[in-house]
Amino acid sequence: MRAGPPQNTHESANFGCGPMTGKACVVGAGHNGLAAGIVLGQAGLRVDVFEAESVAGGATRTLELTLPGFLHDFGAAVHPMGAGSPFFASLPLREYGLDWIHSPAPLAHPLDDGTTVILERDLRQAESWLGPDGRAWRNLLEPFAERWSDFAADVLRPLPSIPHHPRLMARFGMNAMGSARTLAFGRFRQERARALFAGIAAHSFLRLEDPLSAAFGMIMAAAAHAVGWPIARGGTQSLTNALCAYLGKLGGTIHTSARVDDVARLPANDMTLCDLTPRQLLRVAGNRLSSSYKKRLADFRYGPGVFKVDYALDGPIPWRAAECLRAATVHLGGTFEEIAASETAMRQGRHSERPFVLLVQPTLFDPLRAPAGKHIAWAYCHVPNGSTVDMLGTLEGQIERFAPGFLDCVLARRVFFPADLESMDANLVGGDIIGGGLDVRQFCFRPTRWHYATSASDLYICSASTPPGGSVHGMCGYHAARMALSRLKK
Repeated sequence: MRAGPPQNTHESANFGCGPMTGKACVVGAGHNGLAAGIVLGQAGLRVDVFEAESVAGGATRTLELTLPGFLHDFGAAVHPMGAGSPFFASLPLREYGLDWIHSPAPLAHPLDDGTTVILERDLRQAESWLGPDGRAWRNLLEPFAERWSDFAADVLRPLPSIPHHPRLMARFGMNAMGSARTLAFGRFRQERARALFAGIAAHSFLRLEDPLSAAFGMIMAAAAHAVGWPIARGGTQSLTNALCAYLGKLGGTIHTSARVDDVARLPANDMTLCDLTPRQLLRVAGNRLSSSYKKRLADFRYGPGVFKVDYALDGPIPWRAAECLRAATVHLGGTFEEIAASETAMRQGRHSERPFVLLVQPTLFDPLRAPAGKHIAWAYCHVPNGSTVDMLGTLEGQIERFAPGFLDCVLARRVFFPADLESMDANLVGGDIIGGGLDVRQFCFRPTRWHYATSASDLYICSASTPPGGSVHGMCGYHAARMALSRLKK
């Protein structure tokens, strides 16, 4: 059963006090900076957003990275948390051009025997696909998929906090606080379901033996059944453009090619929100912060990086298992143990000889993103932060393993080492695409125990380095702006 869309629970950010007045500046026009600007604009503030690059979006941009007419997503490409975001669901983004495209199946996970495990969006169909483990899969995820609106509102809040739905969250915690390995081997009897869950949990960048790795797997899997794993028609830039357009309707102004080197040089304002990681915040606002707070920011740990490749293709990827053509997202990693070994190597500062590869094939479902008859693909593997190792041959070996003849389809490729990603978006420190390393302590107190507040009363941080962390959902910006408005009101 599919859950309905999240309800309009975030229509206004003015706390029922009527329109507020004042001016606000936002540094960075990533999705969190834009979300923060929208909340402030909804409350009646005049908002100016300053973006260093020539195009707004940060890691949510779509660019011609290989050949003319081939539109690639620079960063995020598939959006379960975007479609499932309580804040985004409250906005009229469809009126501003955002259209989610759902592939027939959210995810495919091919295996070496020539078959593939398909994650169907419908839980009944998923149960059928997973055979002996189908009932266990459905029992695990159905409570959260059916109540996605309630569930998302609680899991996308800063921690620690009192949940609005304690019984639902207690049920989640019983399964989620341990490791993906414990959950997979405790719940599932066959390798197919275990491998499927391993790939989903590996989105966390944690070892599959680490606490919280199960939680990320459950959230992403529940989202697949509740809201799907869609792509944005025309590319992720469509989401950014819709946010920009709505902010403009609220009276906000976005200044591109406007790098901020010192927040003291911003126009006079009542508050400044920074869609920056701790390292960038120190750089632009260090002289406004206390010594103790600066030390806490300096102690913030960044997570692993990614080695990414964008492809222009002469045709669809020739998967050995044709069912892979039903899914926009394909996980390439084989068995649970193989994916676990890949993630362990990465966490230990090594490079796997058979890395877990995440691949997206958008033009199967959005053909206008490439010239007629041509295609694009987007793929990355996890590497240690700041890695300089060339993983191209290894990554392409994993694709060829499940799609023999793939290299014959390649017209052009654009390779991104971690440093290349950071050069195009300063928030991607060392290639870290989730805004900071994840462990229990840094997950709960991110980037410090004050979350969005800094030691300066009118300065806030609203990037993915704050709760609830990485993924394109805008909730970091939403919560930061709510805090800033609450304190301004007082």
